[in-house]
Amino acid sequence: MVTVNPALETIVRKQRTLKEVAAFSGIGIHTGKEVGLRFCPAKEGTGIVFKRIDLPGQPIIPATVEYVQDTSRSTTIGIKDVRIHTVEHVLSAVRAYQIDNLCIEITSIEPPVGNGSSDVFVEMIEKVGVREQEHTLPIVKIQQPVYWSEGDIHLVALPYDGYRISYTLSYPGSSFLRGQFHSLLVTDENFKTEIAPCRTFSLYKEIAALMDRGLIKGGSLDNAVVIKDDVILSKGGLFFPDEMARHKILDLIGDLSLIGFDFHAHIIAIRSGHPSNFAFAKKLLNHITMESH
Repeated sequence: MVTVNPALETIVRKQRTLKEVAAFSGIGIHTGKEVGLRFCPAKEGTGIVFKRIDLPGQPIIPATVEYVQDTSRSTTIGIKDVRIHTVEHVLSAVRAYQIDNLCIEITSIEPPVGNGSSDVFVEMIEKVGVREQEHTLPIVKIQQPVYWSEGDIHLVALPYDGYRISYTLSYPGSSFLRGQFHSLLVTDENFKTEIAPCRTFSLYKEIAALMDRGLIKGGSLDNAVVIKDDVILSKGGLFFPDEMARHKILDLIGDLSLIGFDFHAHIIAIRSGHPSNFAFAKKLLNHITMESH
């Protein structure tokens, strides 16, 4: 069992799960096929796990860094050839509501895309409610800077009383993405109103390349923001002027939840994406635990 380094300061809170089962179904972003998702309450110490109920034996995949298999365009977890793609939008909502124990049943290789954000997963959680459990867990307080850098991508965790994320987005080739910044104290209410509605986005040329490869069969302007030259293509325009930076925070919350520990820190991220989020998550986990990863 992986334990917290005793040299680190911790506080405790009660573990949390859902009060009852919540369900949703929709299309997958890559397959375009109908997929069902169920949030099922789980006992203390379970953690967050996915269960592929469409496969023989209904294999279970824990949502932790150990099981990450790919981070090229989204975060994929798996065991051998059993995989689940694009888990970050689900995990982001689960983490924002401080849910510790949950079995996420799924009928395909990816969760339903919803509108390309975490909205539907927040609705699932709020429909049934969260309940405290008897056992406690530690919240680790980051007490010294932990950082990861590669080229012009940087991530750092600083001591902070709470959980805050500040994100700087910079794609110099696009006028819409040349510079965006957003900072957020991560609470369930802040997440619900400021982050959860923010949709995934892509440059048009990237979308065209994915379509050529037979991917994003379920993608549409209902569930993504597409940027072509200096034009925004989306249903209803942008929800926020900095919606793209906010979606990057959404992704980062989901990716860092794979650490498997609740922690307090101010995360400052510059131009990070799934590969760097994963690398930083491993470094943070190594800092928090007594084991090397």
